[in-house]
Amino acid sequence: MNQPPTIVIFGAAVRPDGQPSATLRRRVTAAARFAHRFPTGQFIPTGGIGRFGPSEASVMADLLRRSGPPAWPIRLEETATDTLSSIRAVRRMLTPGKTVYAATSGYHLPRCLLLFWLAGIAARPCPPPPDSAAAHWRRRWFWRLREVPAIPYDAVLVLWLRLLGRL
Repeated sequence: MNQPPTIVIFGAAVRPDGQPSATLRRRVTAAARFAHRFPTGQFIPTGGIGRFGPSEASVMADLLRRSGPPAWPIRLEETATDTLSSIRAVRRMLTPGKTVYAATSGYHLPRCLLLFWLAGIAARPCPPPPDSAAAHWRRRWFWRLREVPAIPYDAVLVLWLRLLGRL
């Protein structure tokens, strides 16, 4: 790969005490582990303030700094409230033609890659973290099945926004 990679880490919940949820922690750990393959690059953690502060992006940046990945720049994207708004915000931050790696949970990865593609951004998967061993199978399937309507819904919205020139 001739250009330094950009790893976009998609947000997840922040706990009431400001600590990362287990899902958020696993996503950052997977991204940091993947980053060790490359001497240079940048991280873009994305996610605004959810039910509890601070922003998902700032919590991820703190985890990245403490995890000891390469000393890459971290560009926070703190406005996004969902997957689609993350894609739109990251698109505005990127140099045209830039390829990104999407770092997120396995169930969420297909939607992220599709939305990047529809938004005109070349994206590759970052190896996802394993599902939580502690999570009950019903909970894991809830998150997987939640993607079924979300994928076509967000895909149509991206195409509509492109058509209107608002992406």
